[in-house]
Amino acid sequence: MKKLSIGSWAYLFNQEPPTNDFHALVHKLMHLGYQGVELFGRAPHPNPDSHDTKEKRQKLRKMVVDHRLDFSALVANLWTHKLWSVEDQSPYLADFERNAIFAEDLGIKTIRVDTVERAADADGVDAKLIFDRCVKAFDACAKIAARHGVAVAWEFEPCFAINAPSEIVALIDAVRSLGNANFGGLFDTCNAHMCAKDAGGALDLLKQLKGKITHVQLADSDAFPMIGGSSISAFGPMPGASPPTANAFSTSSVTSMRRNRLR
Repeated sequence: MKKLSIGSWAYLFNQEPPTNDFHALVHKLMHLGYQGVELFGRAPHPNPDSHDTKEKRQKLRKMVVDHRLDFSALVANLWTHKLWSVEDQSPYLADFERNAIFAEDLGIKTIRVDTVERAADADGVDAKLIFDRCVKAFDACAKIAARHGVAVAWEFEPCFAINAPSEIVALIDAVRSLGNANFGGLFDTCNAHMCAKDAGGALDLLKQLKGKITHVQLADSDAFPMIGGSSISAFGPMPGASPPTANAFSTSSVTSMRRNRLR
C-alpha cells in the first residue's frame, strides 16, 4: 500500500512561524492524516548531531511511531561538502556514512542525496569528469548504505549538475550497473517537469526510469525556475503533477510518496 508523507522542511521554510519543535510537528501530521514524515536532517529538526546516541534515537523513533507515523526517508545534510569539483570525496562519504548510521538507528530505509554543487558552477568543467566523479561517489554511497540496510534516492534538480534527461538516466544506470540495486532516482514531479519539459516531458522521463526509482515526491510546477531549485505551485491544472504523471505511479513499485511543500 502506498503511503503519503510530507517533508518536515515544509514546516520550516516560508512559514510564519516555522514549526521548529519536531514533536509538535509530528502531532500535527497525525491529526492531518499523514502516514509518514520525511526527516530534514538539519537543525532545528532531529539530525545526527542533536541525536548523537542510540538512546536519543530510540526515543525519537518511538515518539514518531506513537503518533502512528513512519519515517519515509532522511534528507541528509551534505551541502557543506564538494562532490564533483574535488578529487578527494572522502569528507562527503564520511558524512554520508554518519547519516546512514543515523538512518539505520531510526529505522529509516531511504536516504535522499543530490549532486550538491550548482549547475552554474559546472560551466567550463569537463562534463565527463563531473559524471565520472558523481558515479564514483554514488557507487560508494550505495555500498555504504547497503551495509546499513538503506536505499539511496538521488534527487535530480535543474539547479544541480547532471540534470538533462539523458544524463539522469545514464547516471542511474551507471551506478546500478556496479552492483547497486539499492540506488535509484528520486522522482520529484516538479523537478522532472523542469528538467524534461523541452525533452519529451516528465511522463516520458518517468517511463525511461521504470524500475529505477527509489522514491517519489509529488509537487507542482509553474515552469518558472526558482533560485536554488524548481518553482513550486499549489496543486492544480499545472504540468508538473499532471494526472497522466500522477496516475503512472499507481502501477509503479514505489511504496512511499511525499508532498514537497505545505500549501
